[in-house]
Amino acid sequence: MKQRELYIGVMSGTSMDGVDTALVSISGNKISLIAHGEHPMPNRLKQSLLNVCIGQATDLKAIGEIDHQLGHLFADAVLDLLERSGYSAKDITAVGNHGQTVFHQPTGSSPFTMQLGDANVIATKTGIQTIADFRRKDMALGGQGAPLVPAFHHTIFKASSSSVIVLNIGGIANISVLRPNHPVLGYDTGPGNMLMDAWVDKHLNQKFDRDAQFAKQGSTYEPLLEQLLRNAYFEQRPPKSTGRELFNLPWLEKQLSQFTHLSPEDVQCTLCEFTATTIANEVNRYHLGTEPELLVCGGGACNPLIMERLTRLLPNWNVASTDSKGVSADYMEAMAFAWLAQRRIHNLPSNLPEVTGASKLASLGVLYYAD
Repeated sequence: MKQRELYIGVMSGTSMDGVDTALVSISGNKISLIAHGEHPMPNRLKQSLLNVCIGQATDLKAIGEIDHQLGHLFADAVLDLLERSGYSAKDITAVGNHGQTVFHQPTGSSPFTMQLGDANVIATKTGIQTIADFRRKDMALGGQGAPLVPAFHHTIFKASSSSVIVLNIGGIANISVLRPNHPVLGYDTGPGNMLMDAWVDKHLNQKFDRDAQFAKQGSTYEPLLEQLLRNAYFEQRPPKSTGRELFNLPWLEKQLSQFTHLSPEDVQCTLCEFTATTIANEVNRYHLGTEPELLVCGGGACNPLIMERLTRLLPNWNVASTDSKGVSADYMEAMAFAWLAQRRIHNLPSNLPEVTGASKLASLGVLYYAD
């Protein structure tokens, strides 16, 4: 299994700000990023997805059409990456496609998760066998189906004498906790960019708050922050996971109903503090050793106000981007799904039961042939 193989990972996260692709070389445990890309998501498709995620009325016809459209979008993202990188379909062992999550319900009497993006379309349009549907096998084994990336973090980062926590700030923020002589932990801490993106889109018609310019014009309003922090999710113990079905714009507007005097800028600044505080509260649980590290990836790593607040809230931690360790902060998750595809092709376990709560190890994902 040490023979070098090429895989492409495809990731569309809860922020829905585009489709990330990563062309990865894997040889044993050596994983290298060769090429990467970001493919835009059409606004109309994004809005249709948002409507589904926040529970607006829909029907099977609409879901089926979104599934089909996403399949073509993901396939086009792969083909675009191949064209720009100079590789061809025959060079690639497999595509690992996460799909677009539209609902995630890991608890209750009927736990399920739903990702859209027809992998049959991806496989046939690209000519590359495709691995998709990574989460449901773990859930069938009693797990949360999330997070899956800690297994990848455990492969590429090592904790020697102090804690190493890998923090991904996408739409949702999640951590992978690596400590010497301890099992790996990983779970969602709560909202990442999701609420901030929704708020700046509502008020400025922007996809995200570039360089936190909007948030920096406001101030944190402590009563609102305290109310947001009272959400029951933050009292749950891991394993746990969440998403847009809980934290969304209608939920935020309900929280704001008694704070009508606040400026949009103050709300944005408070949302940034909400993300940083919920992350820091969890990270501080796992301080071990004299030089603990918090390595940040995802879109939130580019938000200077979040990074500043994390540094201040975690004075005993070395807070830095994963770029400082030679691993792309922007394409970490896409790389992870390339790695998950490789694990499935070789029938190797790719979940961590101690992270997801599954009853046993499993090789995750379903294979869709190109012919």
